[in-house]
This record gives sequence, C-alpha cells and structure tokens, in this order.
Amino acid sequence: MARIDWIQYRLKNWALWKVSGSSGGLGFSRQAAFLAMHVDCNRDSPLPIDDIDAEKMDRAVESLKLGKGHLHKTLQLHYIKGMSIKGVAQEMARAVSTIHAQLEQADQALQAWFNAQAEARDRKNERPVLKVKPGTRPQRARE
Repeated sequence: MARIDWIQYRLKNWALWKVSGSSGGLGFSRQAAFLAMHVDCNRDSPLPIDDIDAEKMDRAVESLKLGKGHLHKTLQLHYIKGMSIKGVAQEMARAVSTIHAQLEQADQALQAWFNAQAEARDRKNERPVLKVKPGTRPQRARE
C-alpha cells in the first residue's frame, strides 16, 4: 500500500495551519490564506495555507483519536511536531516500517472519513426525482 497524494498534500496544509496558529483560537484566521509559510517536517516548498481545508482536515484527524489513537499520535508527531519517520519510530518505540505502515493506514482512514462526509452531504442534498409522462401531472418517484 502506498501513501495517498491528495491526503498528504492536505496533511501538509493542516500542519502549516496548526503550527502557524492560523486557527486564531476564535474561529477566525489570523493570516491571509494566500500567504505561504515554510515550516519544518520535510516540506520541499512552501504551501499556501487554505484555512477551510485545514479545518476539515483537523476534524478528520481528530476523528482518529477514539478508535485509532495510534494513527492520530503518528500524524501529530510527524506533521505537527515535525519529527522524521525515524524520530517518530523512536518516540513511539516502534520500527520504522511500522510508522510507514501507520502513515499509510492514516491516509486510508482519512480518505474514508472524507468519502463518508461527501456521501452524507450528497444524501442531505438529494432531491426526489420526478417522473413526468407527456400530458400528465408530475408524480414523485417511488423508492
């Protein structure tokens, strides 16, 4: 299993948001979203911080606390504390390969969370389909 690119990108954005304090504590951004910041944690280039996306990722990461606390801790150490994979492995007393596997598992869990959120939003926004025959009045579709 490999890491999921779009999840990694969003995790990096989330880390920048958390580390820079963009959440502001009152629900308002303390920085303009277009500002690029560079923070440790193996980042190749600065990313612009997307506050809305970071808040969603924060909720997704926090959802791991209850059932998958080890994945939550791995993400916190690697992305927020800026620890290397080897450093996270030492901190958690696990093998480097285990940390790689946990990051992959976290990506999968976060992807599932985002998929579930999208499905719930789609169900909420779903409207009944009307079937109309020429020359008749609209009738609600039977489910």
